[in-house]
Amino acid sequence: MPRELVLAVFDAQLTSRHLDLAARWLRSFGEGFYTIGSAGHESNAAVAAALRHTDPAFLHYRSGAFYAARVAQGGGTEPVADAARDVLRGVVASALEPVAGGRHKVFGNAAHHVVPTTSTIASHLPRAVGTAFAIERLRKVNGHGNGASGTPWPADALVVCSFGDASVNHATAAAAFNTAGWIDHTGLRLPLLLVCEDNGIGISVKSPQGWVEATLRGRPGLKYFGAEGDDPAGAYATAVAAAEHVRRTRRPAVLHLRTVRFMGHAGADAEVGYRPAADLDRDLTRDPVVATARLLVSSGLSTPEEVLARYDEVGWQVRKVAEEVLGEPKLAGAAEIVATLAPRRPARVARTVADLSGSATADRAAAFGGRLPEEAGPLTLAQTINATLADGLLTNPTMAVFGEDVALKGGVYGVTKGLRERFGATRVFDTLLDETSILGLGLGAGLAGMLPVPEIQYLAYLHNAEDQLRGEAATMQFFSGGAYRNPMVVRIAGLAYQEGFGGHFHNDNSVAVLRDIPGLVVAVPARADDAAPLLRTCLASAAVDGSVCVFLEPIALYHTRDLYEDGDNEWLAPYLGPASWADAHVPIGRARVYHVGSAEDLTIITFGNGVRMSLRVAARLVEEGIGARVVDLRWLAPLPVADVIRESSATGRVLVVDETRRSGGVGEGVLAALVDAGYVGSVSRIASVDSFVPLGPAAREVLVAEDAITQGARALLAR
Repeated sequence: MPRELVLAVFDAQLTSRHLDLAARWLRSFGEGFYTIGSAGHESNAAVAAALRHTDPAFLHYRSGAFYAARVAQGGGTEPVADAARDVLRGVVASALEPVAGGRHKVFGNAAHHVVPTTSTIASHLPRAVGTAFAIERLRKVNGHGNGASGTPWPADALVVCSFGDASVNHATAAAAFNTAGWIDHTGLRLPLLLVCEDNGIGISVKSPQGWVEATLRGRPGLKYFGAEGDDPAGAYATAVAAAEHVRRTRRPAVLHLRTVRFMGHAGADAEVGYRPAADLDRDLTRDPVVATARLLVSSGLSTPEEVLARYDEVGWQVRKVAEEVLGEPKLAGAAEIVATLAPRRPARVARTVADLSGSATADRAAAFGGRLPEEAGPLTLAQTINATLADGLLTNPTMAVFGEDVALKGGVYGVTKGLRERFGATRVFDTLLDETSILGLGLGAGLAGMLPVPEIQYLAYLHNAEDQLRGEAATMQFFSGGAYRNPMVVRIAGLAYQEGFGGHFHNDNSVAVLRDIPGLVVAVPARADDAAPLLRTCLASAAVDGSVCVFLEPIALYHTRDLYEDGDNEWLAPYLGPASWADAHVPIGRARVYHVGSAEDLTIITFGNGVRMSLRVAARLVEEGIGARVVDLRWLAPLPVADVIRESSATGRVLVVDETRRSGGVGEGVLAALVDAGYVGSVSRIASVDSFVPLGPAAREVLVAEDAITQGARALLAR
């Protein structure tokens, strides 16, 4: 290690150590709100030194010295103060913090290519895999990394992702390790360096001796490197070798960095309560900061006095910054807090849809095999989604469709049939069968500049991976001040009413987890003529605003053709060509209203399968002299509140038909919106039973049925 490099690593280590002390000083008088520190992990500064400033980094919450070293690599004139200011602004929740703006204490700064991650254990690893996958995919497709590819990193960049030893046991980490190895095994390239900072203990639970190394060594496709944190030169040399391997071969590797942990897990955690004194004493002999000081002195690069003076100097600089940030403003008011959550620019989205119609050229004829969908006659819901995806792939070269069985098979229900043949395996491809990894690939691809459209095969399969949406996707713009975003449209086949197939895993009517995620857009197309404009809006919103959208497709309506009578084909609809896209545009949060008869007596508010059932019921009510208006919500998040209030007030009688469960269902949100708006008319609700959907005919006993809707309407009108 050159003298300048050793001194730079030492400075980063000292900065990190003093930041931990400053955080506790601030907490001692109520001005510090985060004390998970990096003390004992400072050897990760040597890892940063082995990498380039432009390598995107996803950092563990104990990678403080890595962050300080990365800031110094940026070439500023005051690296200690700059790093300290970034970190301490997070500690005191300053609105001037450079990435999260006081919303959370994270290591992140777009100028230094450090992508903020939440504190959820290992949740950032699948995104790191996805980012590495996307960088290499874009490099291959476009021939380079910058420019036309849209990725913000050089063509030969690698992704570095650090995590703790306890995280290796988490299902999310296991998914990331497995996916990285699976990708490598298939012959694809993945420039990913995983760094396990192993201090031997997770909060208070010790990692069994040798377990972490055995776990990491045993992962197929991951080349293993090991280093000791109290050997800075050795750690640097190993990190250089690991980085060189990943950068040259474009294959994944894991660097197992053995560290120690000082000052407990966080805050007032007292290690003496659960760790033997001998263990604590042994850790003191492995202090990485002392090890680097020893290297400086033993190699004649510094004297002991110079080392101590530098320690005091860095400490003074950090303390000075801590005093400065104390007076900085905090976030004030809900509007300021949520400003970065999910920006919405509906006018730009509408213009984008209109612009796409202009860019749909003669290539469409070739892509559709000479027969355009608008010339094919009325289509089903599934056929319309297929055509819309094809048009999306045509008009947006960064878009990719992927998931389980979506490519060769064309999806379980044929919704993506033919797309791979038309657009190739680089844009439509099958993944391994793991929802966490599918969403992680989407998150990383969006971060790298792609427009990912991952598919989750069934709604019930989402639940084992939903934190990738809640903790990672929805938080990215929120915790990065908009500097980073993960545009994505997640297609999910869901809801119930499949005849002759299923049980609760294939007939899942639970969407509460989706509606509970701040900023997430949830669209539910009930019929073909809504599916195309809704999907185009989601794609445009993802591209324009970085929105995370869920496109929830009712399985039972995929191939439905009839509405009132067998053979009437009333549920089909013609596909609109590009010239009509702008006129057919549906903004996020706008409902659709059907007037049946006079439409003056009753308002039925519903969505999904409920739309078809309610229209059938409304047609029968007309024969009794009752006119109804059926409101298809279309958007479950955000709810079309203005439309709901207007249509409810028009009749004064509201029947909410909710195919999800009575507890935690969509109907609760509709009723709350009516109450909040001061609605004074009559209201009633029909919802499915609080039950999983059973197999076979028994499903009819727990799901909303047309007879129940009819009885509910009559009872409401009789009040």
